[in-house]
Amino acid sequence: MATSYDAIVIGAGPNGLAAAARLAKAGKKVLILERGASPGGLSARREFHPGYAVPGILHDDALTTKKVVHKLDLEKHGLRFRAKPATYVAERNGPGLLLDADPAKAANAIAQRSRHDAEQYTLYRAFLGRIAPAIQSVLGDTPPPLTPRGLGELIDLARRGLVALKLKRHDILELARVAPMCVADFLNEKFQLPFLVEALAAPAVASTWNGPWSAGTTTNLLLRECAGGEAIAGGPAALVAALSAAVSAARVEVRRGAEVTRIIVQKGAVTGVRVASGEEIESAVVLSSADPKRTMLTMVPPGTLPVAIENEYRRFRCRGTAAKIHLALSGPLEFQATGGKLHEAIQIGGGHVDDLERAYDAIKYRQFSRQPNLEIRVPTVGDPLLAPKGHHVVSILASYAPHALEGGWTAAAKQAFGDAVMAQLEPHAPELRRFLVASEVLTPHDLETEFALTGGQLHHGEIALDQLLVMRPAPSAARYATSVPGLYLGGAGSHPGGGVRPTAGILAAEAVLAR
Repeated sequence: MATSYDAIVIGAGPNGLAAAARLAKAGKKVLILERGASPGGLSARREFHPGYAVPGILHDDALTTKKVVHKLDLEKHGLRFRAKPATYVAERNGPGLLLDADPAKAANAIAQRSRHDAEQYTLYRAFLGRIAPAIQSVLGDTPPPLTPRGLGELIDLARRGLVALKLKRHDILELARVAPMCVADFLNEKFQLPFLVEALAAPAVASTWNGPWSAGTTTNLLLRECAGGEAIAGGPAALVAALSAAVSAARVEVRRGAEVTRIIVQKGAVTGVRVASGEEIESAVVLSSADPKRTMLTMVPPGTLPVAIENEYRRFRCRGTAAKIHLALSGPLEFQATGGKLHEAIQIGGGHVDDLERAYDAIKYRQFSRQPNLEIRVPTVGDPLLAPKGHHVVSILASYAPHALEGGWTAAAKQAFGDAVMAQLEPHAPELRRFLVASEVLTPHDLETEFALTGGQLHHGEIALDQLLVMRPAPSAARYATSVPGLYLGGAGSHPGGGVRPTAGILAAEAVLAR
């Protein structure tokens, strides 16, 4: 091992880039090893047809907080926030509903259909606003220690408790009551419009192995709605560009096309890595932003982990349940019910929360949904440069589609699922086929192959009550340091989870520096 670094970071997605920038800012000599030809991972700009591109695979670009941005000085590298786009909830045989990011505007729109639901929506958003600081504190910090050691950790626990105590008693009781609930029950308590309930519930179960009637899915909703981030101008790719600039400014070395095949462990501790070319690179610290299963069960040499620790990672569930569909259009995506108005964010379901549940039912039997729920973005509404002038791109997250499809994801199966997505979309946008230039279907199997995601799971691990906080990805690595000295996990499979945010990478880097 001729070359040595203070730290090696595996993966150049947002978490890997953020971890490297933080370590380098602290004076460490850092190397990033990226298996792909360019940085970004799921957040990278993707040209799926000549001249047509989407600004990343993921849509949830309102999770990155200003606190994280300030910590890495990303404003200096061009990162900007923007107003979160309103979401148009399409409705069969109806005008639909435009849910603005401003709660007052959204309530006014709802009031045109139901005064009761408008009043409940105002109360619902007010509740989220009151509990948001406590949830943001949890999401932005290292999980608490399972067994506090020393005065410092006890003080830290007390500090966390004080944040929760700022909540009023009735909000604490309400949070304790609703967190274990299924999101369908939680929202049905409040709202009468079936398609509104479905639209609010859908983001809580997207990319999970849950339907709206699954226990604990209200927690998913609260974590998403109270994350505290703001929409990023330019989407996920803009975050990658700013992080790449920060890494370059900190003089981090980045090697592309360098897949790590082995994390080298000698005398029980990390000593470096081996890449696909056979080269071995020395470092006493390796921080992996790859998914936990791939890192601990494939990259770490077999027999290194005690059986009990190894079983923790084998139990960590990574079943992909969502597919991505990209459309290149020679004209706009116009919805018949909106009089030609263009929308950037769109939600299409069956019209009732039970339709969302039926879509979920399919994956239990290794089938894809014939009426998938669609979370749609038309990024060219905000950034016309992603397509030729006057043309558009459409990015669709479609639920549900299992990784382990019965009979496999053959060309015919991919075509059939793509047709099912189009069949959901066309009744609302009848001119769609006329403008269609090209399409791309990425199944969970494709996502696994191209992005090295175990099971094609977009969040590196399912979001579920038993896979959050100190259980993500495993109790032995709850605070980013694993049971192998020198090896850290800092990807979406660690707290606070997936999405377009680099929080886990920064917190993992802080864990390295603390040791």
